[in-house]
Amino acid sequence: MSGQGKKTGSGSWSKSGRPRPGTGGYGRRRLEGRGPTPPAEMRPGHPAQRRAGAAAGSAARGKPRSAAPASGEESGQQKAGRPGYSPEGRARGAGRSASSNRGAGGAAEFVAGRNAVLESLRAAVPAIALHVGPRLDADERISEAIKLAADVGIAVVEAGRSELDRLTGGAVHQGLALRIRPYAYAHPDDLLSADGEPPLIVALDGITDPRNLGAVARSVAAFGATGILIPGRRSAGVTAGAWKASAGALARVRVAQAPNLSRSLAAYAEAGLFVVGLDADADDDIAGMTLADGPLVLVIGSEGRGLSRLVAQQCDLTVRIPISGAESLNAGVAAGIALYAVSRERGDGQRGNAQL
Repeated sequence: MSGQGKKTGSGSWSKSGRPRPGTGGYGRRRLEGRGPTPPAEMRPGHPAQRRAGAAAGSAARGKPRSAAPASGEESGQQKAGRPGYSPEGRARGAGRSASSNRGAGGAAEFVAGRNAVLESLRAAVPAIALHVGPRLDADERISEAIKLAADVGIAVVEAGRSELDRLTGGAVHQGLALRIRPYAYAHPDDLLSADGEPPLIVALDGITDPRNLGAVARSVAAFGATGILIPGRRSAGVTAGAWKASAGALARVRVAQAPNLSRSLAAYAEAGLFVVGLDADADDDIAGMTLADGPLVLVIGSEGRGLSRLVAQQCDLTVRIPISGAESLNAGVAAGIALYAVSRERGDGQRGNAQL
């Protein structure tokens, strides 16, 4: 006997006094599992269990727990029954939207990394401050970034590594972070004034790449259009990426943000503007469009999905850009071609002096 007081033989312990592999020393009875998972209302700590306990307590006191939801409004239990719904996930999503509302203009954006910061400064992206980490190794990019920031009056602030981690959200900053100035969006009605010329507005539907927004801004500036209209949600905003892609054109182009794009297009139509959408399946060619000499809104959809249904319903006319082959055009290229066609019809093709 080994003196350990353990059973030997064919049980859960071997002759050497050690547990057999796969048993953990507890035998087959402890490996049979705990049975089926109990309902959510019976799991300790589960939100459904807390709601059920609170409801039972309120019923015992004879008071309703809460007022009934208004007509058309889902209760918490109804929402909890939806696939993929999680109260904790909803709270996390709300925190993200409040702190990082991209393109909304309500919070500053940080560009992290030596190459990204240097490219932003070279592109004259409007910034508030350049945060530089201490004890950085010798790098020409750091010296050039500090010089470019100082030349245009951007504050250069020394920051610790922990502070840079906090400012950039844990991104790889390499000791450099550039705080971009929030963009002040115009109101959609502000684009109706065009200094005596018929308004020419480019509306973007479902464009989520800031580089496409920057490319559209270059075309708008080159052909003298009035401005750009973007939706407030699910759309690229004026971020550092858009500034770099525009090559400074966003400093001369007004960008308006609409809470609801289809309603803003309907308001433009009531104000006397023609709404023309670009659609690859349209019958009419953009070169034969006869509405170009009047007040106009050009609507450009995403490369993959095109125009959304509600936005397409607001268009007075849809036209296509004739191309050969199965290739599609992204928003930046399509905007440039469409604005050139409108500019030719208006007879002012020489007005834009910006280089493409």
